[in-house]
Amino acid sequence: MKNNSIKVLFIGDIVGRPGRRAVENFLAENKNKYDLVVANGENLAGGRGMTKDTYDQMVQAGVDYFTSGNHIWNNRDFIPLLDQKDIKVLRPANYPKITPGKGYAQLELKGNKILIINLQGRVFMPENLDNPFLVAEEIIKQNDDKIAIIDIHAEATSEKVALGLYLDGRVSAVLGTHTHIQTADEKILPKGTAYISDVGMCGPVDSVLGVEKEIIIQKFLTELPQSHRVASGRSIFNAIELEIDTHTKKTLNLERISKTYS
Repeated sequence: MKNNSIKVLFIGDIVGRPGRRAVENFLAENKNKYDLVVANGENLAGGRGMTKDTYDQMVQAGVDYFTSGNHIWNNRDFIPLLDQKDIKVLRPANYPKITPGKGYAQLELKGNKILIINLQGRVFMPENLDNPFLVAEEIIKQNDDKIAIIDIHAEATSEKVALGLYLDGRVSAVLGTHTHIQTADEKILPKGTAYISDVGMCGPVDSVLGVEKEIIIQKFLTELPQSHRVASGRSIFNAIELEIDTHTKKTLNLERISKTYS
């Protein structure tokens, strides 16, 4: 028998060891509140890509599934693992079909069918990818009986907002990632779809998007390339909490979470 609603936690981009530590701290206190925990994990290992060890660490902490984006390809050793059925990691669905990995996942949760879709934007992004609007349309048409949650990994807020409005009422949530800055525009759109332009980041507070501030400042001062290193110190935990009606597939409530750990 189905319950009336499910609670989902979607965690923003996890950056390196400080981000992983923040996730462990938060889930140790709160994991039992949620039916499903999803996180963007493309920056798990040193801020660029995943490793099997960092993946296992976050699964053990309580993350059920991972989305990603353009940095999922930074660790070559992890790319072949994207094709393994027991690895719960998505890459954006609008990459070419021959690209390793899968762009969406179908889950069963408390008697309900769940669909997680990962997309990547094209505005100000380097890859020449398929249109995320049309790819989303195609996937949703094939899975219209499921509660659908979308991670749109994109730079431009206009592209994210437009996608949310385009899919309003047809999916349960459109959640932005990639910029590592949590936005204050969380809302339930007119037809019941949860939306936020960027869920934010789990990573070092005293940093530039998770990277040591001195490195990025020097890059802006000199225009010379710099090797990135994840910063240390206090960590922030950013996420969005959703309560979704299992009958209508609409979001009933959403709460933006921002918490700092020493």
